[in-house]
Amino acid sequence: MKTLASLCLLLTGLSMAQSPVNGFMKKSGEGSLVLSYSQESYSKVFLVPNEINGVPAFNDVTISSTSFFGEIGITDNFNLVLNIPYIKAEGNASEAVLTNNGFENVRKGIQDLKIYAKYRFHTINFEKSMLDFIGAAGLETPLGNYSADEGLQSIIAIGNEATSFNGFGIATFKLNSGLFATGQLGYSLRNNDVPNALLSEFKLGYAASKFYVDAFVANQLSDNSGVDILGEGFTGFFPATRVNYTRIGVNAFLPITKQLGITAGTNAYVSGRNLGKATGAYGGVVYSF
Repeated sequence: MKTLASLCLLLTGLSMAQSPVNGFMKKSGEGSLVLSYSQESYSKVFLVPNEINGVPAFNDVTISSTSFFGEIGITDNFNLVLNIPYIKAEGNASEAVLTNNGFENVRKGIQDLKIYAKYRFHTINFEKSMLDFIGAAGLETPLGNYSADEGLQSIIAIGNEATSFNGFGIATFKLNSGLFATGQLGYSLRNNDVPNALLSEFKLGYAASKFYVDAFVANQLSDNSGVDILGEGFTGFFPATRVNYTRIGVNAFLPITKQLGITAGTNAYVSGRNLGKATGAYGGVVYSF
């Protein structure tokens, strides 16, 4: 289960559209350090009311992320989680667009510091299975010196330049055979005119000592305070837009030694509002102690 917990740590830390916390707990004194690389790209955008071909000004966008992620068990029922990503967003605007508008095709830097605490407050044991109930809360706040208020240039901003306070309720059902299901529901309170949002995620998977695989669906539903890109009330400040999405993906993991393992996966947005129709993939190395 130590290897499984290390993997689940990684899978939730790789993608901005997956939850920052997972439904598994580390034992007291155990921990994991993860170094991962992910990349996603898009040339279509979910706008309102229609999906459009071509990213305004930049034609297509590629976002890559190198992330350091860690989790440690303070007790068997209380864990701390840390994530710091370095992100590079690259557009494909023509030289004429860059020159005429003063744009640049690249934005990069450290994004947001993310710190979370998880507490398992109840477990129900059955004959061949168990059900965990976990609560989680955390803070995400800008760590790097980036800007999200540059007009159309902010289409490739590396973050919203906002601080958020997030809370989640998580339930994980595990069979002794290795099959599991985990679901979570949360809410995100955000400043800097970024709309608050309801967050959810559901995973089905199989976890054994020598192999792990899961499939997930993650959702965000922003409240009505946000505006639509090019819609009524839009001033060119992209963080204030109402961003909804549904994203699906598959993750897999293979342990190499008792302490080291490798992982890879792929994911895609299948619907959304005011964001790119991105597909992506990742790989990473996990060290457990």
